[in-house]
Amino acid sequence: MKKIFFIIVITMSIVASAQQVLSPETLWKLGRVSVLGISKDKKSIVYKVSTPLVEENKSNSKFYTIPVNGGNAIEVQETKELLSDKNISPNGMYILSSQEVKINKVLGKDIYPNLDKSNAQVYNGLDYRHWDTWNDGSVNHVFYGGIPADNVKLAAPIDIMPNEPYDSPQKPSGGDEDYIWSPKGESIIYVSKKKFGTDYAISTNTDLYEYNLETKITKNLTENNLGYDTNPVFSPTGNLTWLQMKRDGYEADKNDIIVRFKEIDMNLTANWDGSVEGFNWSEDGKKVYFTAAVDGTKQLFEVNFPGLTKIAITVKQITKGDFDVADIVGFTKDKILVTRTDMNHAVEVYSYNFKKKTWLQLTKVNDETYSKLSLPKYESRYVTTTDGKKMFVWVILPPNFDKTKKYPTLLYCQGGPQSPLTQSYSFRWNFSLMASQGYVVVAPNRRGMYGHGQEWNEQISKDWGGQVMDDYLSAIDDLAKESYVDKTRLGAVGASYGGYSVFQLAGIHNHRFKTFISHCGVFNLESMYGTTEEVFFNNWDHGGAYWEKDNAVAQKTYTKFNPINMVDKWNTPILIIQGGKDYRVPIGQGQEAFQAAQLRGIKSRFLLFPEENHWVLKPQNAQVWQSEFYKWLKETL
Repeated sequence: MKKIFFIIVITMSIVASAQQVLSPETLWKLGRVSVLGISKDKKSIVYKVSTPLVEENKSNSKFYTIPVNGGNAIEVQETKELLSDKNISPNGMYILSSQEVKINKVLGKDIYPNLDKSNAQVYNGLDYRHWDTWNDGSVNHVFYGGIPADNVKLAAPIDIMPNEPYDSPQKPSGGDEDYIWSPKGESIIYVSKKKFGTDYAISTNTDLYEYNLETKITKNLTENNLGYDTNPVFSPTGNLTWLQMKRDGYEADKNDIIVRFKEIDMNLTANWDGSVEGFNWSEDGKKVYFTAAVDGTKQLFEVNFPGLTKIAITVKQITKGDFDVADIVGFTKDKILVTRTDMNHAVEVYSYNFKKKTWLQLTKVNDETYSKLSLPKYESRYVTTTDGKKMFVWVILPPNFDKTKKYPTLLYCQGGPQSPLTQSYSFRWNFSLMASQGYVVVAPNRRGMYGHGQEWNEQISKDWGGQVMDDYLSAIDDLAKESYVDKTRLGAVGASYGGYSVFQLAGIHNHRFKTFISHCGVFNLESMYGTTEEVFFNNWDHGGAYWEKDNAVAQKTYTKFNPINMVDKWNTPILIIQGGKDYRVPIGQGQEAFQAAQLRGIKSRFLLFPEENHWVLKPQNAQVWQSEFYKWLKETL
């Protein structure tokens, strides 16, 4: 009898263990993998694992190596000696770095030294704040200097942009990918948008510049291109290569791979209907491998480099499956090393065998945690839109899904507005977590999504509240036909443009939805135009300024597509989330929306993170975000 009881208890324990689902607490215990590079001897991958420490409100990082052909990970204390440093010049004499340099007097105490307790700030143009930081007159500059050695006193590093009020690396998130050595080390190539103040705020025209160490002369290498020029690298055979967008002011333009070969700029992806995210040259210099969105995923592609021969340039898709190839790490013999993810799994490192077309997972940082969880399932479908197009839609189903039951369902509205909705893994807008709390999630690749051709991607520009809103409603209406969807318990959630979408849907949804959640969403297009920092974005997407009364496109945007003009039709509970240091979608957007909802007597809540920007980055704030998100859904859905 005791033996039978013991077996029953063990069996119940195993079943209970198998029924665990992903929780916010577990999500924020997962290790976050980022690759530093391949070791000098090409035998190992060097990577970092960052793990949030919620109680301490910070993250802890550890460094590891793992063999490129698979094996056990080894923790290491130092990585400097393991990796080649791209910032060291080819002759080994110099090293590149960047630092902030004070160029302009902006602070009151700078302008009036006798008033050293003043905290005033004086601006004569825009770009007075960017992302989450006020401009204090400092800019990023690239420096080169001698390599430190024991007991050797070096001359001060040399600023290659002396007295220039321009940034390199680019703010807010540029790094050392913005500067490189030329193959022989005689010059430095760097990225900069050499515009200042208001001119900076209305343009995307970054260029590649070449600074010659001997002459101290700087040359603009991409002067004829008016859009973004970024990510410079040299091919193994010495050809400068970079990513380029053509149109000024359009941050989501088609991103192409450009190779400068014998003074001719060759666009390798001009005739391919997609947009490149990142790229690496093959070791023999004959091909370029790149990542790009396609059909709700992000995959690996290759394009040949023919030089000036008559061989045709051909783009080929190399991988396919329900996953994202996030980044290219490098190559070993017949394999490519990448990071990979899907909706149920955070980033890990994989190798892909070109000949066998097989995958090998190298790092397994979170495998043990996932093995204890019952994970959601995801499906794809095509939905016919109101204009007769086929729209790709992801549907994420709760763990242990039972099609005979009815589930509350969330329409997920993607931000961007032009960004891919693929098999990515977010630590905030996490589909696996949403589904694990018992919700079906509908994630449509509506207009403005990469991976379905440039025309599809561009159709959202100057039409924020038009066809794309129909796309959202087509997706939720199609899924609502399923017997497992509780049509009386539908919600819509989203951030940034997705937050705008929620505000806009609140005025037009015709009683479809029972609740809304908007994070850092655009609510008032006019005040957004007057307070956001990257004005070029609004000029392009809205067609101009709200005061341009003779501009038909702009006037349509600021009237028909402005959520403030339909608040009188709001009738549904709404949670509004806002970052206090979000200067992309400033705090007033959330305040205006909350005030409107409250004064209209609509059940509403305002969740403010005073020290967060457009994201929620601090571990404890992230836990509050998750708690309030799901508490609101339980209350209202």
